[in-house]
Amino acid sequence: MRIGFDISQTGKAKAGCGYFADSLIKHLVSCDKNNEYLLYSAFGNTFWDTEHGTSTCRLHKSNCTHLLDHFSHHESLAFWSTSAAIDEEKLGNPDIVHGNNFSCPRFTSARFVYTLYDLSFLDHPEYTSEANRWNCFNGVFNAAMQADLIIAISEYSRQRFLEIFPHFPIERTRVVYLGSRFQDDHKEKPIADLEPDNFWLSVGTLEPRKNLRRTLLAYKKYIDIYNDPKPLVLAGGQGWLEDDLESFIVNIGLTKHIRRLGYVDDDTLNWLYKNCWAFVYPSIYEGFGLPVLEAMDLGAAVITSNTTSLPEVGKDAVLYVDPTNEADIVAGFAKLQDDKLRQVLRFNSPRQANNFSWSKAAKQVTQAYIDVLELPKKTSEKEIKKQFFMS
Repeated sequence: MRIGFDISQTGKAKAGCGYFADSLIKHLVSCDKNNEYLLYSAFGNTFWDTEHGTSTCRLHKSNCTHLLDHFSHHESLAFWSTSAAIDEEKLGNPDIVHGNNFSCPRFTSARFVYTLYDLSFLDHPEYTSEANRWNCFNGVFNAAMQADLIIAISEYSRQRFLEIFPHFPIERTRVVYLGSRFQDDHKEKPIADLEPDNFWLSVGTLEPRKNLRRTLLAYKKYIDIYNDPKPLVLAGGQGWLEDDLESFIVNIGLTKHIRRLGYVDDDTLNWLYKNCWAFVYPSIYEGFGLPVLEAMDLGAAVITSNTTSLPEVGKDAVLYVDPTNEADIVAGFAKLQDDKLRQVLRFNSPRQANNFSWSKAAKQVTQAYIDVLELPKKTSEKEIKKQFFMS
């Protein structure tokens, strides 16, 4: 097979989509010597990395070819936004193209496999910007019309997709769970002024869906009641609609209790997960919940939400709270004052995390590629042209 693979979001400061594509392609290539991989550093018309030709995942293997690295932003937009069919010759004439950044270009020959992360932009439009919602909706809607196969990162995401797009054939969907990218020999970079086992940790892009403000209010009530001196450490890059988060922290009187680290590298994150008192992640909505899995993998006690995909990840190895109930989150903090409970969770976390791996994901995706080639294209070239009023 000639497999075209979107690596456009695997560059610097990558978040969920980028971690998925980065880990998956590395494991696909490591276990597959028979197929050819065509790696596209520029993909679709909604995401652009100015340094894509150098910053994205670089794989120097005999069966890997990097393409489109030379594209300027203008050239990329012209190529992917064409009203005619995508020039698949410039993509190396792939048998399959796998998109990982929400975009859904139109392919007339190659089978198109689409990674579905989540539908939060539909279920909770208040938690994202209009621009982001427009990009996400158009990508998922076009995928529902044209994708030959949907790979959902949780059963929850697959079911929500099928509820919203009930005419999409379920036999053209798969669920592939993520894995932890941290290996046993992964480096650790300590934070000098943080004492091991003496801080709470929250990790995630700063956006309203992560429920940071309610978590901060709950933490404030908790330390007021229990006089716990352990700070709450926030790690994660700036997302959207949280530009005034610092003012919020000041206004509720938490300045001296909060440590904001911003985006951290994997070595630092490895140390944080291993050395936190507990990992706190009462997100409103997730497509999977990679931080929960990685925290469990590294032995952290975890507080997380009893909603969306998170119970698929945590099973009975974590402490669940209702993310919409501030008092319940306060109770979660309080319960983990009990070190016996914390040690039970720390013991159970890696065992549950072992059910997930990128090697397993790569095998499932390879099988999905084989399966989709045995299926006819979902939408014919004639139908694609008709849908988009092409001549």
